[in-house]
Amino acid sequence: MNADAPHAAAGRVGDRPRDLPMARSMCWHCQSEVPGEYFCAKCVKVQPLSKDLDYFTCLNLPRALNLDEQALEDTFHALSRTFHPDYFATKDDSEKAISLGNTALLNAAYRTLKDPIRRVEYLIHLEAGSAGTIRTTPPADLFDEILELQERLDAFRALSPDDAPERRQTLREQLRHDRRSLEDRKAQLDARLSDQCTKWDALQAGAGDDAAVRAQKDEILTAMRALLSNRTYVTNIVHDLAETAG
Repeated sequence: MNADAPHAAAGRVGDRPRDLPMARSMCWHCQSEVPGEYFCAKCVKVQPLSKDLDYFTCLNLPRALNLDEQALEDTFHALSRTFHPDYFATKDDSEKAISLGNTALLNAAYRTLKDPIRRVEYLIHLEAGSAGTIRTTPPADLFDEILELQERLDAFRALSPDDAPERRQTLREQLRHDRRSLEDRKAQLDARLSDQCTKWDALQAGAGDDAAVRAQKDEILTAMRALLSNRTYVTNIVHDLAETAG
């Protein structure tokens, strides 16, 4: 590989200038100023990305939930080439460690933002901190139905393959029906979550962040957290039903 490739890519992704926060404002090696550059202009040493860099900023994306997936892919692959450990195989241990650290941060950011659900979970964590903890709770309107489902599931598991085949088959069909119903509910939760994501992006794209806008954002974050909590619960039961009753 061309040893000059990383330096040539420094500060740019495609044809666009790139400025990401580094871990420090001065080069760790020669103490020269490195204002948002990947490589020191004086000693050409690779610079560490800030450990406080959020994943959206890391991949040059707005803090939105309906992302430009092509921009995500393009930026990730360009930065991955810039910091790829292969380019630093002959460098000193410090540069190798920085290359690995930057690559690990990029990979974590990409995996998180590429998945729509993980993206929402991450944004809630960014915006709400510990108050954004997502717990697993059943939808309130399904509580009684889920209790009955659990009783059928326990009864089915208690039967051996050779015990009461007709009863076993009846329970299996009931559980499969339960699974289809819950898959429909999961789709409804996904649709409601998508609506909240669209509302969030509209507010995020608007000008200003006054108290009224902040209150609306907090309301959306609360709604998304509740939807994710219900969704996780339903998803777990659907998975359980699929493994148990097919």
